[in-house]
Amino acid sequence: MGETISKIDHGMTQETRDSITAETKTQCETILEKHPENRCCKYLVEYIDTKEFKDLSNEDFATLAKCVRTGIDNPDSGLGCYAMTPSDYTTFGFFFDKVIRDYHGDASGEKKHITDWDTGDVDYDVTKLGQDELSMRVRVGRNLVGFNLPGAMEKDERITFERKMLPSFDLLKEKYGGKVHSLTPDFGELGANPNLITEDEYQQLVDAHVMFKDMAADPYLNSAGISNDWPYGRGCWQSDDKMLIIWFGEEDQLRIMCMKKGSDLLEVFSNLNEMLQTVEGIDGIDFAKDDNYGYVTSCPSNLGTGMRASVHIKIPKLTADGTDTKAKAVCKPLGLSVRGTGGEHTPIGADGTVDISPSARLFIKEKEIIEKLFEGIKQLMNIENL
Repeated sequence: MGETISKIDHGMTQETRDSITAETKTQCETILEKHPENRCCKYLVEYIDTKEFKDLSNEDFATLAKCVRTGIDNPDSGLGCYAMTPSDYTTFGFFFDKVIRDYHGDASGEKKHITDWDTGDVDYDVTKLGQDELSMRVRVGRNLVGFNLPGAMEKDERITFERKMLPSFDLLKEKYGGKVHSLTPDFGELGANPNLITEDEYQQLVDAHVMFKDMAADPYLNSAGISNDWPYGRGCWQSDDKMLIIWFGEEDQLRIMCMKKGSDLLEVFSNLNEMLQTVEGIDGIDFAKDDNYGYVTSCPSNLGTGMRASVHIKIPKLTADGTDTKAKAVCKPLGLSVRGTGGEHTPIGADGTVDISPSARLFIKEKEIIEKLFEGIKQLMNIENL
């Protein structure tokens, strides 16, 4: 595995397989000496000694090697693994369950994810907390039943997936306007791509933070095969008002996003849920789910809701020292992350604006994410207004 992946084929002998396994175990143990936080290596060492591992077919053994490659190629990984197909979370159940429950903090080993968007009649208007208008953003990762996850997709499958989504994009265009911006040079034997954009148009979308960059520069995604076949199967749809975006062909097959400036937190979540229902309402479009982990994503860190929801909130007093230290002290007990307005490892705004978002993705309901955001804003404003 890792560098040994080139030795793996479906017809390999037991002797070859045992040699690869021993080499991989040694690699993992060496990595763990300097990087004990590498969950992939930690639990792969355990997994190698299980009956489940030993009973894997050569084909599944080869798939597992792809799943764990990024954690071995990149020793500083905190997780270090990506699923290649939705069923990997079951096929390699012992391994992935250990990684997932460690990362998501389930010491009981018994939690199951529950999806629930129903907020009832709760009022989430932030004007009553002293905020006039917030910049709100929520996104989810989704993958479709019947396709490999991006790490295992080959060029033809990436093109097939893009074409599978075109009826959904047509329906979204009927409701919200907008257009599809595709990087796929052509559809192979099926001819030209009607949504193809130029390099200059692509760069404009990247500069406007509408499209994602070439993923080949990311060593973790690169090792996982997620960046392969660039730019085939990559692109986005954006609505006329610029507030709704769907990426296709990134870390997950779909990244579905809503943005909104307003005072009602519930509005942006409702807009997202409506868009999700529109996409999945097309015949043959079904989002992949797992009985234990909810919505399936390539990276175990995003399982469950697959959601990152954030608001930008202005707290000049709490950030008067130029840092977000005080804000983090308030938010951490609530399960909220605080970061700069440009994302992780970016500075807070000059006016004291920070980005807050719930840390949890798995074993949390969608409605609870909204609750946590509102409670975080409430606690921050209570202290800010002292």
